Amino acid sequence: MDERHGSARRGAVKGDRTNLAERDPLSSLPEELAARMVGWGEPSWRGRQWFEWLWRHGVDDYDAITVWPKSLRQAMAARAPFQRGRVFAAQMARDGTVKWLLEWPDGERVETVYLPHPWGDAVCISTQVGCNMGCRFCASGLVRRVRNLTAGEMLEQVRVAWEWAARHGRRLGRIDLMGIGEPLDNWAEVERWLELVHRPEGFGFSYRHITLSTAGVVPAIDRLAERGWPLTLAISLHAPDDALRTRLMPLNRAYPLAELLPAAARFAHRTGRRVTFEYALLAGVNDAPEQAVALAQRLRGIPCHVNLIPWNPVPEHPFRPTPPERVRAFQERVQAYGISCTIRKEMGQAIEAACGQLRRRAKEAQPSP
Repeated sequence: MDERHGSARRGAVKGDRTNLAERDPLSSLPEELAARMVGWGEPSWRGRQWFEWLWRHGVDDYDAITVWPKSLRQAMAARAPFQRGRVFAAQMARDGTVKWLLEWPDGERVETVYLPHPWGDAVCISTQVGCNMGCRFCASGLVRRVRNLTAGEMLEQVRVAWEWAARHGRRLGRIDLMGIGEPLDNWAEVERWLELVHRPEGFGFSYRHITLSTAGVVPAIDRLAERGWPLTLAISLHAPDDALRTRLMPLNRAYPLAELLPAAARFAHRTGRRVTFEYALLAGVNDAPEQAVALAQRLRGIPCHVNLIPWNPVPEHPFRPTPPERVRAFQERVQAYGISCTIRKEMGQAIEAACGQLRRRAKEAQPSP
């Protein structure tokens, strides 16, 4: 196994040992906040108010929680301080895509993308500062992982998108964990985030409106399946065989297709949700007719959907995108085997906000659009 991916294997099986009494408020569940309130001699329902005002109202400090008496607001600032992230820079593309560079109190930054669609707007959030997966075609892996994001920092990205949508008369309907980082290499915090974002006291997102994209951390896929949440699992496949996939995605050494595809099938059968396989088409690398046939044959028997992604250029990588006519031909060959296959409409490429282009940098700080 490639040593760089040891953390992916180990992180998938470790539990969360964080002392919940010391967890930051932004990463806390309503019942945990209620328990802390009781410990301070307050009624438990104050904890649910706390959660609601942090997220549904998006307050920046305790003074803004107007349903609390002044004495409690003053006490809370010392008991459980919290700090929001801030929008360090923002860009907007002509197609309506918005990209934010968010900065955390420790100075680290990640990118978050808002995608407007006629069928419902989506936000693409990051799960780590940097990424250790080393995928050869992706910009995010050009900067090694600095640290994991907390559940609260992931929820902060949703809040920024939610509030932007409200200000512009739009509605946020989907969340995609497809930004910087490997979600299942940050299992404990992603698992907690999934609980937090679903809570009706906050954003109340249905799991059916959440997509989690992974390079294929098999033990964590199984743990996710055990939870039974009916979210969409998107697996970055990008090759129909181990030799090519290992060349493009070093994680394949740890979890080859013989382990990954059965895990995908287990997830589909446990949750009743078909798996999406993402396939970025690289000219002359993985887009040949025989590779389309091999891909379709590999996936037979798995309830799934294939999402073809015309590769979005990253200057540091030597690939070229497959021409549109070859993309359509690849799609037709996969469909001929009875497998659902669509071509993703890429958005935000002009501001480096499309799939595979995020890298947590800013050319110039700007106000949010």
